[in-house]
Amino acid sequence: MNIWWIMLIGGLITFGMRFSMIYLLGKLEVPQAIRNSLRFVPPAVLSAIIFPELFIRSGGIDLSLGNSRWMAGLVAVIVARLTKNTLLTILAGMIALLILQAFSG
Repeated sequence: MNIWWIMLIGGLITFGMRFSMIYLLGKLEVPQAIRNSLRFVPPAVLSAIIFPELFIRSGGIDLSLGNSRWMAGLVAVIVARLTKNTLLTILAGMIALLILQAFSG
């Protein structure tokens, strides 16, 4: 039963923090420079999550052709650039990774 209390309290705290920021930012006039800067937060966070998974293998940076994740990421970048379709990009990257891992291992 304790785990349910922890999940409930954690969810309420998370909701409260997010709601308070939305509520406060809705009432404050945020300067244009800050608004422009905030546009770069999602790509920066996404890059911080994805790049280590693509490039770091065995404690070091692996940019070799044997790194199937890096190659699948490259396929995904090319598909994203050509199609500008998020779903197609994800599918192409996943399929490329499955194919590359099947042939490498």
